[in-house]
Amino acid sequence: MKTDVLLIGSGIMSSTLGVMLKELNPALSVQLYEVTEKPAQEASNGWNNAGTGHAGICELSYTPNQEEDGTVDVSKAISVFEDFEYSLQFWAHAARRGIIKDTRKCLTALPHISLVHTEEQVPYLKARYEGLKKHHFFEPMSFSTDREEIADWAPLLMKGRDQEQPVAATHMDGGTDVNFGEISRSFCQWIDEQENCCTQFGHRVVDLNKETSGKGWIVTVRNEETGQKEKIYAEFVFVGAGGGSLPLLQKSGIPEVNGYGGFPIGGQWMITRNPDVVAKHTAKVYGQALGAAPTMAVPHLDTRMIDGKQSLLFGPFAAWTGKFLHNGGSHFDLPLSVRPGNILSLMRVGMHNLDLVKYLAGQGLQSKESRMRELRNFYPDALAEDWEVIDAGIRVQAIKQEPGEEPGIVHYGTEVITSADRTISALLGASPGASVSTQVMLECLQRCLPHLLESDEAKERMTDMIPNWNNDLKVDSARNRYLEIHEKAMANLNLI
Repeated sequence: MKTDVLLIGSGIMSSTLGVMLKELNPALSVQLYEVTEKPAQEASNGWNNAGTGHAGICELSYTPNQEEDGTVDVSKAISVFEDFEYSLQFWAHAARRGIIKDTRKCLTALPHISLVHTEEQVPYLKARYEGLKKHHFFEPMSFSTDREEIADWAPLLMKGRDQEQPVAATHMDGGTDVNFGEISRSFCQWIDEQENCCTQFGHRVVDLNKETSGKGWIVTVRNEETGQKEKIYAEFVFVGAGGGSLPLLQKSGIPEVNGYGGFPIGGQWMITRNPDVVAKHTAKVYGQALGAAPTMAVPHLDTRMIDGKQSLLFGPFAAWTGKFLHNGGSHFDLPLSVRPGNILSLMRVGMHNLDLVKYLAGQGLQSKESRMRELRNFYPDALAEDWEVIDAGIRVQAIKQEPGEEPGIVHYGTEVITSADRTISALLGASPGASVSTQVMLECLQRCLPHLLESDEAKERMTDMIPNWNNDLKVDSARNRYLEIHEKAMANLNLI
């Protein structure tokens, strides 16, 4: 079999790229392979991620420090906001085209709130607010230390709180709760319906070999039910297999993967479905990271809409794991990923991140009561009997070494590794991940398949998909343009 594009994985990254390519050039043939029996069962699954449309509104990890002059650098939050805007625009296009048939299954409008509750944090949050408020992305944001006003925003945050405790919050409408799994399922279904396209589930990619002419790849795929293997020739391969991406890249043998390692971090949520509690909180509320916590473990209290039901989640709580995948992963995944090219990076990261290792071990041993104490920083009156612990997904944080630097864990953004001949590309990393999938896949397309964007017709198609794809919305002069296309997208997505 031969195909123009072969996608590995059915999550938000691979499925986004598949739709984008097929919309850009309907003549392309696209094959998608997924080892699980259903799409988006790993990181994109609704229960395996925070579901936050990461736009820098409430996530304090994007603006972690207050400078000596009292200001806060908000450039990262502004950049993340624009990156998420790419996704909103693309999803709005998908809704207009009927690719996403019911946006209510995958997107819910929710206020985004940041909460702090110590004397040191209050001036920091105010400085962060003042920095963000100057930019047109964040004009609707409000800041308050008034307990009654914060209680109006989110009653559970204030009920039962010590009256002497300092407290401050920012609030902004226009945030979202996103079921990335539902979007991925819509995308996979649409791809499967297109001419010269196919999605195959229950099929595992077991090998990647460079084609003898050097112009593409021979991909070996195994049917997990029958054990039968098939070889597919693909001109371009994208590996969007979540925690499975690193082992597949290593099989490909491309030199670009040398020195890369993976650091898996498991997760758990606390969840309540008590209707009386759930009805009193309709927002996503983020706080500051605790101690050595990785960015994926920044605490937040979230309204979630999954499978048509509303619930309330708190966490995530990180935990040590050796698995790279939630479904079918093995505790040998981490040791089996060790190669001569990355063993020093892995060892050095371990030595330089002992606090993180201790944190992960401690989190895994936490009692429910200790987790309740953390929850009560957000919801002081929380009752243990209302809450239960459930498993979340696994994030494999990329480890890389830059020339002349010590190897480190990639806490922010995503790493896209591409071969020198641009015939294979793969995604590693975590937050903000799914939220910026459109922007990441657009960059992948521009880097690996730039000829698809050369014609005027192609550029018009891309502008219809993502109106801001070649415009900088961050600059002051783009304010009116941003407001125009943002409002249109929000309307298309039934978010206003």
